[in-house]
Amino acid sequence: MKLLSALLWSSLLATMAPSAWAQANTIPSQPHLLVKGQGSRTVMPDRFGLQLNIEETDMDADAARRRVQDNVARVLALFKQHKAVDGSVRADNLRIGPATRYEQNRQVFIGTRVSRQLRASFASVKAMQDVLGALKANENVQVSSLAPTYSGEVALRRELKGEAAAQTRESAQGLAKAYGTRVRGLYSISDVAPDFAYGIRAGQWPQQGEDGGDLDRISVTGSYAPASAPAEPESIEAGPITYTENVYAIFLISDGT
Repeated sequence: MKLLSALLWSSLLATMAPSAWAQANTIPSQPHLLVKGQGSRTVMPDRFGLQLNIEETDMDADAARRRVQDNVARVLALFKQHKAVDGSVRADNLRIGPATRYEQNRQVFIGTRVSRQLRASFASVKAMQDVLGALKANENVQVSSLAPTYSGEVALRRELKGEAAAQTRESAQGLAKAYGTRVRGLYSISDVAPDFAYGIRAGQWPQQGEDGGDLDRISVTGSYAPASAPAEPESIEAGPITYTENVYAIFLISDGT
């Protein structure tokens, strides 16, 4: 039985790589199988987030504050006009502090900087693009980020975890059958990969937090014409988002008799 256990571990460890989370104390001393299940789905985003930074610097702190508040009111009106998703509009508190710059290797006070951040999501790329077109962004009203999301993410991740868990059971049953053993029961299950110190560093298991975020992008394209010719409007394109959930399970096994 010890030889069988060693053979099973050799085949499984060949697919593993260390992760950032230690779990050695959960590994049982009895013969066992450790298997990974994965659920993955690619979806198109249906929410498009926009974050703005509104900032003013002035020797007169109150004048800077008034200009920031005027721009905040203008942007909030744009969010409402273009039907920002209910509950998505956020306006951070005012931030006020000294503003300086370096002149001839020394720090020079240039006034008081007042700023606020605003966030909102829209149900279509066009709605967000319309906001950007009416925004008239400049050094005082800056677009700090554009981010696509999927409104059903929570439910989808729950579904993917279920698929990954089911896959661990199928994998364990298949491996046990291949080696002439049987699965006695589940020992532990986690969505974080164990960390092993066996010295076997072959293959790779995705690290915690890998969820295909490299496909989660909004690209803004456009061209700028000379002052004498009208500029082509910017276009916004959103790529698909891939969500992946991993489940790692340890099943206790015994010989097939």
